[in-house]
Amino acid sequence: MSNSSKSKQAAHHFCVRYVQLRVDRLHAEIEKITEALLSEVKSTAGDKHETGRALLQLEREKLGYQLLEAERMQQTLQKVPLKTRTNKVGLGSLVSTNRARYYIAISAGRFEVDGGIIFCVSANAPIGKLLLGKTLSDTITFNGQNSTITAIQ
Repeated sequence: MSNSSKSKQAAHHFCVRYVQLRVDRLHAEIEKITEALLSEVKSTAGDKHETGRALLQLEREKLGYQLLEAERMQQTLQKVPLKTRTNKVGLGSLVSTNRARYYIAISAGRFEVDGGIIFCVSANAPIGKLLLGKTLSDTITFNGQNSTITAIQ
C-alpha cells in the first residue's frame, strides 16, 4: 500500500473518529439536560423556575440541531468511496497541491500524518467547491493565492 493510500485511509479514519466523538458528546449533553428537566420539581420560585426550564429546553433544541448535523456528517462519510481512484477531484479524494493537501469528505479540520498535514474539508466548503471537478495540473485561486494540483488519490 502506498504512502498516499495510507494517508487517505488515515484521513478517513480521523474524520470517522471526529464525528463519532462529536455524536457521543452531544448525546451525553442532551441526556444531562433531559435528566435535569425530569428531576426538577415544580417549586415555589414560580417564574424563575419556568425561565430555567425554558432555557434548558432551548439548550436541548440547540444540541438536537447539532446532533442532526453530526449525523448528516456520518451519512456523508458512509458515501465516501475509499477504493476508487479517479482523474477528477470528488468526494473522497485526497488532493495534493503545491501548497497543501486536502481530503474531501467532511469539515473535520487539520490532521497530521507521516510528518505532513492534511486538511479534512467538506465538498461544500469554499476550498472544497474550488477543488471539485478539477484534474491534475489544474490551478485554483484561494484567499488570493494560486495552488496547482500535483496529485489526486
